[in-house]
Amino acid sequence: MKLLNQLSQEEAKRICDKVMSFSKADECNVQLGGGSTGNIRFARNAVSTSGVIGDTQLVVAVAFGKKQGITTINEFDDASLEKVVRRAEDLARLAPENPEFMPAVTKQSFQASPTFHQKTADIDPEFRAEVAAYAVEACRKNKLVGAGFFTDNNGFSCIANSNGVFGFQRQTGLDFTCTVRTEDGRGSGWVKRSISDAGRFDVREAVDVAMDKAKRSLNAKALEPGRYTVILEPAATSDLIGNMLGNFDARQADEGRSFLSKKGGGNRLGEKLFDEQVNIWADPWHPEIGVLPWDGAMLPRQRTEVIKNGRVNSLEYSRFWAQKQQVAPMASHGNMIMAGTDKTTAELIANTKKGVLVTRTWYIRMVDPQSVLLTGLTRDGTFYIENGKIMYPIKNFRFNESPISMLNNIEEIGKPVIIAGDEVPYQMLIPPMKVRDFNFTSLSDAV
Repeated sequence: MKLLNQLSQEEAKRICDKVMSFSKADECNVQLGGGSTGNIRFARNAVSTSGVIGDTQLVVAVAFGKKQGITTINEFDDASLEKVVRRAEDLARLAPENPEFMPAVTKQSFQASPTFHQKTADIDPEFRAEVAAYAVEACRKNKLVGAGFFTDNNGFSCIANSNGVFGFQRQTGLDFTCTVRTEDGRGSGWVKRSISDAGRFDVREAVDVAMDKAKRSLNAKALEPGRYTVILEPAATSDLIGNMLGNFDARQADEGRSFLSKKGGGNRLGEKLFDEQVNIWADPWHPEIGVLPWDGAMLPRQRTEVIKNGRVNSLEYSRFWAQKQQVAPMASHGNMIMAGTDKTTAELIANTKKGVLVTRTWYIRMVDPQSVLLTGLTRDGTFYIENGKIMYPIKNFRFNESPISMLNNIEEIGKPVIIAGDEVPYQMLIPPMKVRDFNFTSLSDAV
C-alpha cells in the first residue's frame, strides 16, 4: 500500500519544480521531506501506547540580494504552493540584510548512500507488538519489571534549488531502548539498539542484556570516589566523545571559542592531541550507518578523516567561514566512525586487573568548553572488576572528565558497534574502551 506521505522521486521533483516556477526572487531553495514513524511503548510489563505518525513538509527559502525569507507548509496543491512562495518572498522583502549571506550553491553531484532497507520499511504493527511482547513476557518470567520504547521510520528527503541542485533519497531506521528493574527497584539494567536495517535487529539479544544487568546490579556496594581504570561500553563512550566531536568547527576554533583554539589565534589543525590509537572519520557511504550524501547547506558530503593517528586531521568549514579564510568549504558530518579491534567487552574485562565497568552515562553537562570538561553520572549497571572478572555491583558515580584526557589514557579498544548517542545529533560506530585514571568525584544513590 502506498503511503500518502511517501513520495516517489518523480513526485517530489514535480513539487520542487512547481515551487521554483512560482518564485520571483533572485534565488529559491527547497527542502521536501516526509514519511511515517511507527512506535510502541511499554512500562511496568504492559503496553501503554502505540501508533503511527505520518507527515510531509515543504520548506521554501528565497532571497532578494542578501535579504532572506523562509516558510513551511504541508499542503501541495498549486494554490498552496504558490501561497507559501509568496509568503517567503514577503518575509524576505521585510527582512534586514544578512551580513553572512551566501548565495545558493551551484549544481552538485550526489552519490547515493545506503540509507534505505526494505526490511525496516516493511515493519508493521505485528512486528512492533512482537518486540514489546518478548520484552514484557521475558521480564515477567524473570520476576523483573521492564519499560521500553521502540520506533521505526520510513521516509524520504529531497532538496532542490534554482541553480539546478536536486537530490532525492529514501531513508529507514529503528531505535529500541529498554530499562529493566528488579521488583524492589534496587537493581537496574539498560540497553539501546539503533540501526537502519531491521534484519540485523534481535530483540531477544537486547532484552537479555538489560535483564542480565538488572539481576547483577542488586546489592550494590559503595566504592570510594577517585581515579580508576574504567571500561566504558559504547553507550557510555559515545556520549562523551560525541560532545567533543561536535566541536570540530573551524570558526569556533579560529575565534577562540573551543578546545581547538590556538593561543595567540588560529586553530590546532594538524596537532597531535590524542593517543596514536585514536582514528575517527566520517563516511556517508558506510554500509552500516550510511547517511544522506548532502548536508543542510546542500553541500555534498565526503569521506573525511577527522582524527588520524591521534592528530586533528580536519575541521568543518561553513561556506561563509571558508570564504573568509580562503579555503574550500566542508559539508557537516552525518555520522562518526571510530577504529577499533575485534576484542569484545568481555575480553577487555578479562584483561583488567582492577577497574570499573560502566554501562552508560547520563545527565551530561559541559563544565569548561576550552578543555571539554564534562560532568555526569553513571547508571543502569556499574560493576567492580578484579583479576579479569566482575566481582560485584557498585553504587553509581558522578564523574568530572574530559574526552580529550580520556583519549590520551587508552589502554585497550574493543570492537565498534552502532549507537546513537543521546548527547549527539548523529549515529556513531564506536568501540568499548578501557582507559586509565578516569575521574569519579562522588557517589550517587540512584540506580
